[in-house]
Amino acid sequence: MDSIFNGDLATAKGRFTAWIDSLFIDHAVFRLVWSNLAPVIPGKVYRCNHPTPARLRRMTRRLGLRTLINLRGKTQSGSDALSREAAGALGLAFHDMAFESRGAPQRDRILRLHGIYTAMQTPAVMHCKSGADRAGLAAGLIVLFAGGTAADALRQLSPRFGHIRQARTGILDAFFLHFQREAEGRKPFLDWVRDDYDEVALRRNFRANGLASFINDWVLAHE
Repeated sequence: MDSIFNGDLATAKGRFTAWIDSLFIDHAVFRLVWSNLAPVIPGKVYRCNHPTPARLRRMTRRLGLRTLINLRGKTQSGSDALSREAAGALGLAFHDMAFESRGAPQRDRILRLHGIYTAMQTPAVMHCKSGADRAGLAAGLIVLFAGGTAADALRQLSPRFGHIRQARTGILDAFFLHFQREAEGRKPFLDWVRDDYDEVALRRNFRANGLASFINDWVLAHE
């Protein structure tokens, strides 16, 4: 179902609609009681599912957050509007950094995330909708930016966060495995991304399991 929110947070009716849209259309009702907040680089970068305003306030107080990275990109949803408002009220720097969860990671977006990572104020938290796939991709990329290995990056794409590598989202695992196989130990990650990474070939060669994709897309309702 498409969003019912029209962008208005200035009126009581608009704010009510934003919450209904967030809770029941964007499934934030589950996120009221479930959080998969976890450190990527302890004390510096964290990941989670889309936080409600109250949870964002608690995380900011507890972790001393200074930056919020939205891996969903700007959307016409109540969840998006409410979290932007909360981030502004908390004084957090806000970055839209949209990634795909079922496509080969795009070179320009990887490089843009690196630019954000090197310039942002920390501690920072990154979120997508469920904190499973796009958050896992971004976390894995940051692990590599910080000098970690592909094996370290792959741990960010884990069933512990709700990631299903047999589904179409497994193309994210395939990306890190591709780097591990083709260049790790021989060429720095960012140089490989700039010079050698072939999005089209990765997409062409990846095959997902249909049942796993159905469970991921329609039962778990991951984006």
